[in-house]
Amino acid sequence: MNKKILPLVAFFATFFAFAQTPCVNGIAAGYPCDGYALQSHISLGQMSASGGNDSWGWTDPQDGKEYALIGLDNGTAFIDISDPVNPIYLGKLPTHTSASIWRDIKVYSNHAFIVSEAGGHGMQVFDLTRLRNVANPPETFDEDAHYGEIGGVHNIVINEETGFAYSVGGDDFNGGPHFIDISDPLNPVAAGGFADEGYTHDAQVIVYDGPDADYTGREIYFGSNADHVAIIDVTDKNNPVVISSFLYPSTGYTHQNWLTEDRNYMLLGDEGDEFDFGFNTRTVVFDLTDLDNPILHYEYYSETSSVDHNGYIVGDKYYLANYSSGLRIVDISDIENGNMSPDGYFDSYPSNNNASYNGAWNVYPYFASGNIPISGGNGFTLAIDQTLLANNDVTDNLKFSLYPNPANGKFSITSTTKPLTNVEIYNLLGQKVLDLNFSNTNSEEINISSLKSGIYLVNINKTTTKKLIVK
Repeated sequence: MNKKILPLVAFFATFFAFAQTPCVNGIAAGYPCDGYALQSHISLGQMSASGGNDSWGWTDPQDGKEYALIGLDNGTAFIDISDPVNPIYLGKLPTHTSASIWRDIKVYSNHAFIVSEAGGHGMQVFDLTRLRNVANPPETFDEDAHYGEIGGVHNIVINEETGFAYSVGGDDFNGGPHFIDISDPLNPVAAGGFADEGYTHDAQVIVYDGPDADYTGREIYFGSNADHVAIIDVTDKNNPVVISSFLYPSTGYTHQNWLTEDRNYMLLGDEGDEFDFGFNTRTVVFDLTDLDNPILHYEYYSETSSVDHNGYIVGDKYYLANYSSGLRIVDISDIENGNMSPDGYFDSYPSNNNASYNGAWNVYPYFASGNIPISGGNGFTLAIDQTLLANNDVTDNLKFSLYPNPANGKFSITSTTKPLTNVEIYNLLGQKVLDLNFSNTNSEEINISSLKSGIYLVNINKTTTKKLIVK
């Protein structure tokens, strides 16, 4: 675990108390760990499923409550994690057709969009605000809309800034992206597709805000295409343009990629290289400062032989679902100089760390609480950075909500009960970066334009601390 966070533990000793199962001597309730504690667990059997896969999350903008969305072989589970030690399995949206181990979920405008490789499945749309009023859990839900212009597909990618979804790995467009306008979530509209780069397994799509000025403001698609990477300008859905298409050494299976927040680098996971070449877990890093000319920057090898699956970046940390090694966190603060290092883990599959497809399929590191759902063959496991363990009084933590989170430039704090009196914001070194006092107010907009991107801790009224992600 990175020693630079140790001052934080002492600094916030008055704010935090350990939860029920902290990581002690490398173990939390039987799970190997380093710096990450167990909050709770729900087995596949408790969700009436025999297989688990993808996951995502939703934070209710109305009250800040957090929900985990867990992919299962036979549907999608919805779990209220507002009390992380006592999560509530609210119920399941059954698969649209047959069962399949492959299911993928993303969220846009308070709706979940769900695809599967099950034949004829299409895209299910579910209104997540229905989770506010579940009288008798677990319920069996029905879908609110269905998009049938696709059948079985491997994955779905959503650009929340533009309101477009991209289903990938299907039977049309040579397995490439199928464009869907979801700006009206309950009325998805086909918007074309792109076949020239072949099959895409997973992708990230953004309105580009990185260092290459040639593409500022363009909608750019970064695709992991099984045997190569493709960067495509999809701004004009009728005329997508390939910016670059490239290979890298020792390709096994080009599985999934994610960009650093400054867009300078892409971190790529290859799902086959551990089998094909005997590597330990390898993350391939590309320099993307020039999108027309990507450069291999660095190859990071972890301490285990397990297979990497899905990884995401928050600030200077890379959160990786590492199959048999569970959740692995990597410090990328010095990635520019070709340095990455382990920064903690929670192994949700304690049996071994072998190269296999057993264990953690996905992690979701974007909740303001710091709770991280881990999904896959072990069902639903909820972990948290031990320095972020909240007080046992969960109801006190729910009195305040931050929105939006992640935030850019400003965010709002709202209290559902007592007035706001004081807000202090700290960086992860324990340094206070903002200190504000208020009187007779239950909601305040706070200017954070002076803060760099990263993770911060917001202490409210000297009683409650929440995590804030600054973009």
